[in-house]
Amino acid sequence: MTHDSALPEPVISRKQPEGQVIFDDTSYLPLVSVIMPFLNPGKYIKAAVESVFAQTYDNWELLLIDDGSTDISTQIALDCAERYPNQIRYLEHEGHQNRGTSATRNLGISKAQGEYIALLDADDIWLAPKLAKQVAILNALPEVAMVYNSTLMWYSWTGNPQDIQYDRQRKLGVRPDSLIEPPTLLTLLLKNEAETPGTCSILVRREIVNEVGGFEDSFRGMYDDQVFLAKIWLKASVFVESGYWDRYRQHPASTCHVAAAMGEYNPLGQPNSSHLAFLKWLEQYLVTQNIQEQEVWDALKAALAAYQQPNLSEISNPFLNQGKQVNQTLKSIVKQILPAAFQNKLRAQWQGSQYCPPPGEVQFGNLRRTTPISRNFGYDRGSPVDRYYIERFLTLQAAHIQGRVLEVGDRHYTLKFGGDRVTHSDVLHITDDNPQATIVADLAANPTSIPSDAFDCIVLTQTMQMIYDVRAAVQTVYRILKPGGVALVTLPGVSYVSVDRWKDYWHWAFTTLSTAKLFEEVFPQKNLQIESYGNVLSTTAFLQGMAAEELQVPELDYQDPNYLLIITVIATKPE
Repeated sequence: MTHDSALPEPVISRKQPEGQVIFDDTSYLPLVSVIMPFLNPGKYIKAAVESVFAQTYDNWELLLIDDGSTDISTQIALDCAERYPNQIRYLEHEGHQNRGTSATRNLGISKAQGEYIALLDADDIWLAPKLAKQVAILNALPEVAMVYNSTLMWYSWTGNPQDIQYDRQRKLGVRPDSLIEPPTLLTLLLKNEAETPGTCSILVRREIVNEVGGFEDSFRGMYDDQVFLAKIWLKASVFVESGYWDRYRQHPASTCHVAAAMGEYNPLGQPNSSHLAFLKWLEQYLVTQNIQEQEVWDALKAALAAYQQPNLSEISNPFLNQGKQVNQTLKSIVKQILPAAFQNKLRAQWQGSQYCPPPGEVQFGNLRRTTPISRNFGYDRGSPVDRYYIERFLTLQAAHIQGRVLEVGDRHYTLKFGGDRVTHSDVLHITDDNPQATIVADLAANPTSIPSDAFDCIVLTQTMQMIYDVRAAVQTVYRILKPGGVALVTLPGVSYVSVDRWKDYWHWAFTTLSTAKLFEEVFPQKNLQIESYGNVLSTTAFLQGMAAEELQVPELDYQDPNYLLIITVIATKPE
């Protein structure tokens, strides 16, 4: 590519999907066709494509379908297709027309070769385990036509720490990790008891897509996904998965934001012309398909009732202007009768933002204490917050845990993330009182009991802070790795000191800078990848001894480089 691409070299061979999945049926590796329509996404398309290449499941093809773009994205897509002809195809409408999202997706689906269809818009991204997890589910449940999860509404992509407060996951409306029969999901959607899943969260069998006729070309933008989902939810079983594996980027140029600005859509569920068009289409579709389920009809009639009051069936700008005038009047009254502090709270709620109290009004609640909630790293309450980040790191790097693997203390992560890729497992311990240990030695002493050039992978989690001579330990790690071998290392940044026997060994805390300087003394800089995990909330929770389960996933996943809870290193020994 010619636009500073970070995409990897072309993948030639197909390999086992990696990472931890809910189901473990990986004996069958069907081709997944990734459908990515785009219309002037600009710089975002590169990140979307890179997130496909980052998948731990790699039996996929990517179809980039141009809906008449006039910006740089057309050239970026053409460059991708030229560089990766075996994996990426570029498509466009005749004459480079703009025909809308539905027609553009249908063009991609018509050319798809995969058994499964995945949808990803050019301004959104996937997390690395997305395809591996969802393919395993469809493989294990042949009666299921579609799988999806809760999408993250992603505001914090900007890097602005203030934007994390807006991040949220869409409401599933059903118990996660459950199979839902038709027409339950459509009924919940019409009742506004569940949100539509982001298209980027969906994996669906091509057979059902063809059976229902794909997307409706007449829906060029808003509610195109609801139309598509309604047709499937009326016919097929769906598995709703826990967690989230995709991020739906929120920005002013997105279809939803543009439609809302034009008064054609209301994200808060108020009557709007796009929603009415969807309901009218659904009413006709239920008739033509002879759908008899009373629960769907009742929910549809209730939804349509909001538009059957005088003047509401024709949503127009005058209606919206009247609403603005009412809002302005209410704001004027509020300013006159309510205290300033209470006005600030109302303003934050009105704008959907997080209220930041002035000095003296911060409510510490259960955290107003000089001793932590727990001194056991959260183990007594659930999973430690730092372990959430450590296991996320190892999930993303699971492909490296293979061959002969050395782990410190036990072989838990070797087995959990390496599985049958591991041919030999060794456990290193500093004392001889560990029955799992196959090697008793001190990394800092450069012991001859640990052979040189021996290990394909070293899993070294939360160990370096216990070693006073960290330079010697890094030199030992380099020596015992095979050429081409990889060390997966995690180090504490902000932490409290252990209260068990290891407190007498605890010497260090690290930063990304100190970690880089330490490892660059031994490993070539180009062979190192160093990142950090954490933010002010997760770090506070960790220091209080709270568990990861006590925080929401978006709260955990927001990364603030100024709050270094965990530092991770991927160190590769040169060939």
